[in-house]
Amino acid sequence: MTPYAATLNVNYVRRALPGWRATLFGSFLWAATMGTSALINLLLDNWVTPEKIHTVSLLFAGGGALAFPVGLFAARLVSLGRGREVAFAAAMVCLAAATIGLTAGFYALQYRSYYAEWHAPVFTLTWGFQLAFTMAVASYQFMVLGIRLYFPLGFIALFAASLWFAQQRR
Repeated sequence: MTPYAATLNVNYVRRALPGWRATLFGSFLWAATMGTSALINLLLDNWVTPEKIHTVSLLFAGGGALAFPVGLFAARLVSLGRGREVAFAAAMVCLAAATIGLTAGFYALQYRSYYAEWHAPVFTLTWGFQLAFTMAVASYQFMVLGIRLYFPLGFIALFAASLWFAQQRR
């Protein structure tokens, strides 16, 4: 690789970095929207335990707060120098994948902390298997049961954020 090519790649990544205002405001708004989406769905499902509703809503908000900068950067990286259609599609895919993936990760950590009491001592081979399979089961369970909490409000917000992203100058 020539020094020019390495500089070009660094500049490409640097150009894809979003501004701090869009990142900060977007993270706050995305977190509030994802938390509200989960809250509304849980309240409509008549969950009996208010403390669990609070925990799940915060989990979705935390996942959304961390997912927005990651998804925004990935979408900018993929769509840099391309048309609005590519930007819209990149925002839809990247924001959705980051939001679902990071929220599922938070859920898996919460799930693992519950079962840690019954796991083997830390850093043993058995503990490693228990950790891997507990995290895999938790991620699967989130994909089956948790994604429904994003509909319809989260999907509407994803569509609106993707439209906003497609309208931005690149």
